Amino acid sequence: QVQLQESGPGLVKPSQTLSLTCTVSGGPITTNSDYWAWIRQPPGKELEWMGAIAYSGSTYYSPSLKSRTSISRDTSKNQFTLQLRSVTPEDTAVYYCARDAEWATMPEDYDDWGQGTQVTVSS
Repeated sequence: QVQLQESGPGLVKPSQTLSLTCTVSGGPITTNSDYWAWIRQPPGKELEWMGAIAYSGSTYYSPSLKSRTSISRDTSKNQFTLQLRSVTPEDTAVYYCARDAEWATMPEDYDDWGQGTQVTVSS
């Protein structure tokens, strides 16, 4: 059973870059066919798929966030990271990392989830 754990600052100032790390245990992030995603849920809103990095290292982004988002990985640490640039208060949300055994952009399709981490954008 794969386990995921998000980490990063809980408070980010407007216009700065939000950076989160997901540490994976129970299996390598290079496992064939696995996809590792970042998903968020703003207060009072639905889950939103932000993007994913594949087992191969290829990255995919939501069109609405593509210009501000980068996902990368460190296979030596079995981690993948999210960077969201130029944040505004509208980026306040609970951020989750998640895994699926096949390509998916619907949050409900992901099988394994971290517990989530609250990020607030405020000055």
